[in-house]
Amino acid sequence: MSSQKRRVPKIEPFKHRVEVDPKFFDKSWKKLDDAIREIYNHNASGLSFEELYRTAYNLVLHKHGGKLYDKLTENLKGHLREMSRLVEAAQGGLFLEDLQRRWADHIKASQMIRDILMYMDRTFIPTSKKTPVFELGLELWRDTIVRSPKIHGRLLDTLLELIHRERMGEIINRGLMRNTTKMLMELGSSVYQDDFERPFLEASASFYSGESQQFIECSDCGEYLKKAERRLTEELERVTQYMDSKTTDKIANVVDKEMLSNHMQRLILMENSGLVNMLIDDKHEDLTRMYDLFKRVPDGHSTIRSVMTSHVKETGKTLVTDPERLRDPVDFVQRLLNEKDKYDEIVSVSFSNDKAFQNALNSSFEYFINLNNRSPEFISLYVDDKLRKGVKGANEEDIETVLDKVMMLFRFLQEKDVFEKYYKQHLAKRLLSGKTSSDEAERSMLVKLKTECGYQFTSKLEGMFTDMKTSHDTMQSFYGALSGDTDGPTISVQILTTGSWPTQPCATCNLPPEILDICEKFRAYYLGTHNGRRLTWQTNMGNADIKATFGSRKHELNVSTHQMCVLMLFNSADSFTYKEIEQATAIPHVDLKRCLQSLACVKGKNVLRKEPMSKDISDSDTFYFNDKFTSKLVKVKIGTVVAQKETEPEKLETRHRVEEDRKPQIEAAIVRIMKSRRVLDHNSVVTEVTKQLQSRFLPNPVVIKKRIESLIEREFLERDKTDRKMYRYLA
Repeated sequence: MSSQKRRVPKIEPFKHRVEVDPKFFDKSWKKLDDAIREIYNHNASGLSFEELYRTAYNLVLHKHGGKLYDKLTENLKGHLREMSRLVEAAQGGLFLEDLQRRWADHIKASQMIRDILMYMDRTFIPTSKKTPVFELGLELWRDTIVRSPKIHGRLLDTLLELIHRERMGEIINRGLMRNTTKMLMELGSSVYQDDFERPFLEASASFYSGESQQFIECSDCGEYLKKAERRLTEELERVTQYMDSKTTDKIANVVDKEMLSNHMQRLILMENSGLVNMLIDDKHEDLTRMYDLFKRVPDGHSTIRSVMTSHVKETGKTLVTDPERLRDPVDFVQRLLNEKDKYDEIVSVSFSNDKAFQNALNSSFEYFINLNNRSPEFISLYVDDKLRKGVKGANEEDIETVLDKVMMLFRFLQEKDVFEKYYKQHLAKRLLSGKTSSDEAERSMLVKLKTECGYQFTSKLEGMFTDMKTSHDTMQSFYGALSGDTDGPTISVQILTTGSWPTQPCATCNLPPEILDICEKFRAYYLGTHNGRRLTWQTNMGNADIKATFGSRKHELNVSTHQMCVLMLFNSADSFTYKEIEQATAIPHVDLKRCLQSLACVKGKNVLRKEPMSKDISDSDTFYFNDKFTSKLVKVKIGTVVAQKETEPEKLETRHRVEEDRKPQIEAAIVRIMKSRRVLDHNSVVTEVTKQLQSRFLPNPVVIKKRIESLIEREFLERDKTDRKMYRYLA
């Protein structure tokens, strides 16, 4: 059994021949040909699609697929040629409608034919790599109708003409346009692009090139941008209505190039209406439009930024170098703040808070604020004005807002140490005269400076506040220790720590005996309670309240210590010469002249009379007690005649002090750098020092070089033996 061979199954062919009707294909195709004709003639309702499907099935089954496909192709071409003649014959506006109607018929017919020939579609066509039936219908429509010589150009011209008419304000049949472009898209993306989109974009470029030229000749910048914006919106809306969504960016680029990019420089720099005029006149809406539109073109925003920066620098430069403006420091700073507010609002509202625009604006302000070397002084005077008087009708929040704005300007200063010098002087005057409007505001300003520049910047300023509190406690203890011995004048002493306050060495004037007595008592008390301290009276910084009688009228005069010393002399005589006053009081010459000027030459405050009468004080003048002095006020404040700003010698003195203070800071920075790097070349030292100190001031490279020389002399550093530009740190 196992040795027997296994049988292999074998399929035997038919023993007899199957006869096929020789006219089988012709009869079957006749049936299908008639059916296709009926379909195109809209008579498909009477057809048996099942029978037609079986007929096509049998043809393919009997290897007639190729023949059937060729016959179908010829048949469809014939029907489409007939359709083409009918479409060509359509007149005027009926052309597109007729084309659309024929297209709808062809699509419907193609779907029915595809269903009948479904078996061929599934079997014969994939193996023979031919075009499926429905796609064949589309290709034949494209080649026979859309690209026929008489229809192709006419179709494109009709579409472009309708779009042009719509651009000129006419209402067109958008549904018909949508169906036509949809037909082109269904025929393939290349058909839509080659037969419509490319010519459409070329025609649009030509149209907008001409229109933009026309617009720019008769419109100002704002009007032109409105028209450009409207055109752009129209084109984008047109695409959504009856074109392929991929056309959106392409047509937008055409409008951007022809209406914006090609005219960018002319528009932005347009005289009387361009960017500069928009900035000057605060045209926020136009500026927003310009920002949004030029965002779309290359270098649009950078061009706007560049023009804005140039304008801000130019107007700022005019502002800070105008001699008229420099007469009033408070107004000078207020104008700077107004400019900053103006452009901050423009950047915020019109330029979407764009960081690049904010940075450009800040660099412009930093540029022109530092053109005037008195900016630190003026900003300090502005703060002094606001903290001395308060802001009219303002609460704490309003003052806080003003201080925040001032800090913005402070950040732009390159010489922050100069500001510190002046701020210390102005703060000292406010504290000592009791003229500060709010302790909260003063401390808030200190916190802001401390946050911005660090503890070192404000340590001495904070020491001034500490001294004021200590002085208050000391005076209470002093009067408690006097135990009822309070006859005669009373004094309030402010004890100032040397180094914290901007005091200058000053010759003490001769105080009146009544005042000298209480001063000595205080000195004895203070030195008795504090070991190892010295007291030096700063009579140039004090003030006094004295009662005076003019005939029958009594007034209380608020005067400086020097003025008090002068007025008390007139208790013993009615007149004194300038020389006698100078000898009796020992007040320095310059201070005495200012003092007498304010007592004798200021209208409404002239408690003394001067002969001869003039505005200036000379050594030969004689002064008399003015018993005819009158004032509506019981309390009369007599200020010292002094310029709000520094005089030229004072400016030079302050500048010299600043330069001297910078030397140890530069040296300390050099030593810190060299200690960590050990060996460094000259240029790198200068760069590092500048980087470290720029938060306080910009050191001059020449000064840095001198400080390096000084450190070499004192053996902190040495030059390299081979390379003289290299420095070595000596431990």
